[in-house]
Amino acid sequence: MKKVDYIIVGCGLASIAFCEQLRVNNKSFVVFDNNSQKSSRVAAGLYNPVILKRFSEVWKAKEQLELALPLYDKIEKDLNIQINYKLRLLRRFTSIREQNKWFNASDKPSLEAFLSTRLVKNTNSEIDAPFGFGEVLYAGRLDTETLITSYKKFLNLNGYLQEITFQHDKVHFKTDSMQYENWKVSNIVFAEGFGINQNSYFSHLPLIGSKGEILTIKAPDLKIDYAIKSSVFVIPLGDDLYNVGSTYDNEDKSNVPTAIAKEELISKLKTFIKCNFEVVNHIAGIRPTVKDRRPLVGRHAKFQNLYVLNGLGTRGVMIAPYVAVKLFQFIENNLDLDTEIDINRFN
Repeated sequence: MKKVDYIIVGCGLASIAFCEQLRVNNKSFVVFDNNSQKSSRVAAGLYNPVILKRFSEVWKAKEQLELALPLYDKIEKDLNIQINYKLRLLRRFTSIREQNKWFNASDKPSLEAFLSTRLVKNTNSEIDAPFGFGEVLYAGRLDTETLITSYKKFLNLNGYLQEITFQHDKVHFKTDSMQYENWKVSNIVFAEGFGINQNSYFSHLPLIGSKGEILTIKAPDLKIDYAIKSSVFVIPLGDDLYNVGSTYDNEDKSNVPTAIAKEELISKLKTFIKCNFEVVNHIAGIRPTVKDRRPLVGRHAKFQNLYVLNGLGTRGVMIAPYVAVKLFQFIENNLDLDTEIDINRFN
């Protein structure tokens, strides 16, 4: 019988952030992952502290960045990889009115650190932006594909990974622990993303799921080293490649890319990009979204050693380290969870 402090189910952004909490606190663990969930892998990875549609602050943006950026720096050093790319992010203005709204927002105490007050003029003939841009500070891109692939290799090399399906009905509850097959475990954390709907312990939670699709284009004449947010975002990847996204579909729950979404993204892109481009990749995944747009974190009402870490939605890169810390402190130090993320808000 193998004994561990934790089993973590899933290996996306939430799981990796929680594994890092366990590592720095010398807790033993094993991760079960069957590669069924794709939302973290297909995420564009763009992080920024501002909701650019209405120029408002992302929920707990400052606290999230203070935890996220050092964590990703640490993972880069530990795994000898590069995943965190600092990146200029420019919000394209469509009118003088939008410019004025931007500058009014930049005067707010919660936003002044994140919104530049300098109007950025467009100098690229392949971009239609007569009203210029506003620059978002403290933005960047996390290469989530490299992160997850490299982290799973690290887990596997160190005996922390089981690449098989976790079977929820095989958990047996003892007086002071649980048994799962040949594992004796103190706590189980479910970080399965949209897969939670197949989890008999937490499937009652209101995880909606929103399908997102992203294109990768090759545009040799575009020549930008910054990200643009307009009707869609454009994120440079190097070698004249750019990610373009994203769509939102609350009905289709498959990971299959669709022609309709591809057409939508291309149509929106052409409203402000003048040069020719070629679509070289098209991916889709289901984001774990919640109706109140807050994460799902907490303890099962009956089984006190079962926990959930989910519902990161569209901003998993920033939120994952924050909720991982909160859940670890809740389990190990009995610190209360924020009511905004505690699953008890739905009881």
